[in-house]
Amino acid sequence: MTKRMILPLIFGVAGIAVLLWLGLWQMQRLEWKLGIIDAIETRMAAEPVALAELPQQLSKDVNNYQRVKLNATLTGREMHVLTSIKFKGPGFRVVAEAIWNDQTILVDLGFVLEESKNTPRTGEELQFIGNLIWPNEWDPAFTPEPDLTKNIWFARDLPRMSENFKTAPIMVVMQSATLVDGGEYNDTLPQPVSVNITNDHLQYAITWFSLALVWFGMTLYLLWRIKRKTV
Repeated sequence: MTKRMILPLIFGVAGIAVLLWLGLWQMQRLEWKLGIIDAIETRMAAEPVALAELPQQLSKDVNNYQRVKLNATLTGREMHVLTSIKFKGPGFRVVAEAIWNDQTILVDLGFVLEESKNTPRTGEELQFIGNLIWPNEWDPAFTPEPDLTKNIWFARDLPRMSENFKTAPIMVVMQSATLVDGGEYNDTLPQPVSVNITNDHLQYAITWFSLALVWFGMTLYLLWRIKRKTV
């Protein structure tokens, strides 16, 4: 090995080591995230508990994703969160005000296409089954401020939304809604949207391992070129 090959070799080995470490770190994160998702999915699929039976002071640490049931009446006041769904296109998540237990709360009714955004959704008392959630979507650095004049939001943010409508800081993501007497009530409600937990760690790990392989190939090619020039 010539002296000219030492520095590229060190640079190549160091780069490969860093990329492999990043890939292994993402695999560790994947295992950690899968554990969290499994715990959340278990909680979301549990038998629903009456919201009125939970402590008055709900906590994100204790109650996030908990499956609940409640009887509530939609008031007709809504906030519309701009979003899109695969194979359906752009539309809005409808976060509605509802009267429950002599107070107002927020119910995420799900997704509607733009033409159905202003469909009236009020009337009978409904029994909702869904999950308590404290959304983690708002990023002050990247999320635009809501256009309150047009009633368009760009992310769900429970503190700001509850302050906007002066409701209790409670949001239930609807799974289903029925009339209190047991009848179906699906004519005007949006399409429920499941609570999804993003998990991109496997893709990230594959990316880092692929880059390590490319770096290894480029290092071999560079060393081969240097060797040819020195022969």
